[in-house]
Amino acid sequence: MRPHHAFWPRRLPHALTVPATSLWDNLEISARRYPDKAGLVFFGRRISYREMADTAERLAAHMHAQGVRKGDRVILLMQNMAQLVIGHFAIQRANAVVVPVNPMNLAEELKHYITDGGVKLAITTADLAPELAKASNALAAADRLSHMVVTQLNDYLPEGAACEPMPEAWEAWLKPTRALPALDGGSVSSWKDAVATTAPVPALEVGPDDLSVLPYTSGTTGLPKGCMHTHRSIMHNAMASSVWGGSTSENVTLAVVPMFHITGMVSMMHCNIVLGATMVLLPRWDREVAGRLISQYRVTHWTNIPTMVIDLMGSPNYRSFDLSSLVYIGGGGAAMPQAVAQRLKDEFDLSYQEGYGLTETAAPSHNNPYDHPKQQCLGIPFMGTESFVANPDTLEEMPQGETGEILVHGPQVFQGYWNNPEATRAAFVDIGGKKFFRTGDLGRMDEEGYFFLTDRLKRMINASGFKVWPAEVEALMFSHPAIQEACVIAAKDAYRGETVKAVVVLRQAFKGQVSEEDIVQWCREHMAVYKVPRIVQFADALPKSGSGKVMWRQLQELEAAAAPAAANA
Repeated sequence: MRPHHAFWPRRLPHALTVPATSLWDNLEISARRYPDKAGLVFFGRRISYREMADTAERLAAHMHAQGVRKGDRVILLMQNMAQLVIGHFAIQRANAVVVPVNPMNLAEELKHYITDGGVKLAITTADLAPELAKASNALAAADRLSHMVVTQLNDYLPEGAACEPMPEAWEAWLKPTRALPALDGGSVSSWKDAVATTAPVPALEVGPDDLSVLPYTSGTTGLPKGCMHTHRSIMHNAMASSVWGGSTSENVTLAVVPMFHITGMVSMMHCNIVLGATMVLLPRWDREVAGRLISQYRVTHWTNIPTMVIDLMGSPNYRSFDLSSLVYIGGGGAAMPQAVAQRLKDEFDLSYQEGYGLTETAAPSHNNPYDHPKQQCLGIPFMGTESFVANPDTLEEMPQGETGEILVHGPQVFQGYWNNPEATRAAFVDIGGKKFFRTGDLGRMDEEGYFFLTDRLKRMINASGFKVWPAEVEALMFSHPAIQEACVIAAKDAYRGETVKAVVVLRQAFKGQVSEEDIVQWCREHMAVYKVPRIVQFADALPKSGSGKVMWRQLQELEAAAAPAAANA
């Protein structure tokens, strides 16, 4: 018996029997159980479970009429709003596979999701559609999108005084109606026209072992890789998250963690749909709006990243917010500072529930038990999950307390990387007849079986919970005509935890002609904002190994050594 079993919540089984149904069935069942209940709330507009399911079926019929068939990949590109949830389940109902894409990506990045996934249809919002069309139009004719469904951001906003207040900048973003872009070699439909179709809904053909979602993750080398998740792997963590949190259909969840990200998608969206609970949607983080919504809707559950809690507590209006309805607060992506966690405990008797997981593990592979959490800790292996710390070279289990690579085996682990058998082989190891996923994260396990993160094997920067992969940023930067070489590393940041720094060698002809700020500005125009280097440092050369490889770790160590010196200056 593993030591953490002594701290396993007494009310919970160690493993779950997962329903042998598709993810679509969860929405369909909740719509039959709670037809008139608000599944979603968006600035005062309440969307019932029946409306969600009916609209998703209409959209699925439209996609089928456009040629979408079982196993086809469909891009879903938008922020947290009703259309994302409805679109996600419409793709499942059309027997297709959801490709969730970060809406901060720009055309150069979006090309990869279209071509790698072999995507022909996309659902997006009118503010993002031009960038997606730009990406598609720049591709060879055979690789382009054939159809886009574009929703206005105001399609589900209440009219006039019925619309709840929002920041002025959001009004300029959410309320206007925008023109639809042109798609070379393809067609574009408005959301309203798409869901008004009279085409028949296809028969539901997918089951637990079919692909359901293809979220992308990057790594130490190359472009982002698609993680193949079945209906079964997503279903497991959706159900396990609800059971672990002691949730019911009466949950009211503040849905602010992005649902294009695996945590928001699985532990929040799918978890709430399984339950038949209510999600109060917040399309972007704003501490004043968040505080008002928690107070107004008596929010009970809030999954977040720690910087959101820190920001909310820093609001000058913090004392006016009524947070007394919260019974669960937790998340991951970055460590919760101990002082903030203690403040939550002292003021609200809430234990911040930290967890750990990757895109490859459909969010949690580890979680802290509510009854016995530890601060700044990954938790214990999740329901139905086996995990241990291994020597990265020999893969033998490390003694208790010693650092090694975290390995995971469980029902939530993905099937492999899309069209990338080499990366799939490298990601798994067979131990005792079981397939364990190599997380690439270094950690240790204490005497009670709790896991702690100590370092990374992978090159990755964690900026406010957003994962930035240096190789991807470097690949984009190399297309700048002035850049000869670039190495991206992490720099300390008081608010984000870590931020992106690029050490750049300019081509001789551009020296003195291009500034660090010029490089930063160019990056803002060519990549998602969270990937943009906040710091650019010019160098005459980058350190290289005997084989000519850039020694990024040496630059990272120099940066780490310089940070304390700067703080003490």
